[in-house]
Amino acid sequence: MGGFFASALKDDCVFDLFFGTDYHSHLGTRRAGMVVFGKEGFNRAIHNIENSPFRTKFERDVNEMNGYMGIGCISDYEPQPLVVRSHHGTYAITTVGRINNIDKLAEKILKLQGTQFQEMRGGIINATELVATLINQKDNFVDGIRFAQETIDGSMTILLLTPKGIYCARDRLGRTPLVIGKKEEGFCASFEAFAYLNLGYSDFKELGPGEICVMTPDGVTTLVSPGKKMRICTFLWVYYGYPASSYEGVSVEGMRVRCGSYLAKRDKMTRDEIDAVAGVPDSGTAHAVGYANESGVPFSRPFIKYTPTWPRSFMPTIQTKRDLIAKMKLIPVHELIENQRLLLIDDSIVRGTQLRETTEFLYRSGAKEVHVRPACPPILFGCKYISFSRATSEMELIARRVICREEGGDVERTVLDDYSNPDTDRYRRMLEGICKEMGFTSLRYNRLDDMLKSVSIPVDKLCTYCWNGIE
Repeated sequence: MGGFFASALKDDCVFDLFFGTDYHSHLGTRRAGMVVFGKEGFNRAIHNIENSPFRTKFERDVNEMNGYMGIGCISDYEPQPLVVRSHHGTYAITTVGRINNIDKLAEKILKLQGTQFQEMRGGIINATELVATLINQKDNFVDGIRFAQETIDGSMTILLLTPKGIYCARDRLGRTPLVIGKKEEGFCASFEAFAYLNLGYSDFKELGPGEICVMTPDGVTTLVSPGKKMRICTFLWVYYGYPASSYEGVSVEGMRVRCGSYLAKRDKMTRDEIDAVAGVPDSGTAHAVGYANESGVPFSRPFIKYTPTWPRSFMPTIQTKRDLIAKMKLIPVHELIENQRLLLIDDSIVRGTQLRETTEFLYRSGAKEVHVRPACPPILFGCKYISFSRATSEMELIARRVICREEGGDVERTVLDDYSNPDTDRYRRMLEGICKEMGFTSLRYNRLDDMLKSVSIPVDKLCTYCWNGIE
């Protein structure tokens, strides 16, 4: 994943850029960067943030940088923003998205005379550099951005800083958000809508799918109108989005509370069966509040996440160490665990490793029962658009592993469709297999139709690929 922020002000923009970018620290783990443009031209700073938060790494840069326009990012993978010199002149670029055909595109581009890529660790091509190369194949920025987005299999949202303004381009089907804020001194662009509120901005506009604008301290001009087809990622509300944010006018926290309420209505667990409802902190908390309010079963916090020295949910990047850190963060409150029948809500079950360890941890701490209710349906397909899961193979997904065991090997798409239907015997057997493997007292997933109702925007505007394989 990743997040970004841009500011274009009549005076110096560095303060806003620094804090606006920092507000996206929940979206990335590896690299962060800022580029500003002013009287002295472009000035860039990039740092590794795997073992230290954004603010710590960029404190010196904030005091030394100055400029009236800038872009910043928190990146899960490649170093960015990049400063590029081309026939367009010098510009800076940062991106959020995923390129499924990156190798094919790179091979095609490398056949062009004089083209080369700087490889990252492990021989991986920097996706943002590839996007810049695609843009440079056209005569102007707008045509270049559109060409890049149409050529890429996946999704790509782009901020592009030039001496004349900042181009803001939401990906072709709007899978990730891009919002504009306004205040007297100028404008900002942000992935997360909440990121600019405390900096004095108010909502100005939310870009539509494929929309391209240019932002200056004096205004925002639409260069390409939004398309009509949208497939925004539903997982933004379920998990990725910060609770204070909103997308397409729908609050993340509000959606999660409604989601838990729909789950409780379907589940019908009562105080005769469970003693408390708890959310896996932090993303499961609002879902659990909604469930507790609807069911009448008290909400409880039987464990607390310790975050003062581990503030970012994804740190570090190595899966085994990430699992260990996730385990170390959770501090038990034994008085609220011992002899309790707990109903536990997490945002999702992907691989299952962390939730299994959490369940074992609750049992060791004295829990009598642990009933699990994920806030979304079983994940059957790896994300093709924003890389919300780090799974390199769909067999890393616990639901797919259980299906593989049930069917004795790989299965056809029609069989997977059967497993995604909560009214089939195959779905029931999959749940039983996951529940047994994970050690839960009971397991029931949220239904896709209930989850989508809680988002409350037209279903045909939502991407549900990871649950039902529909693109």
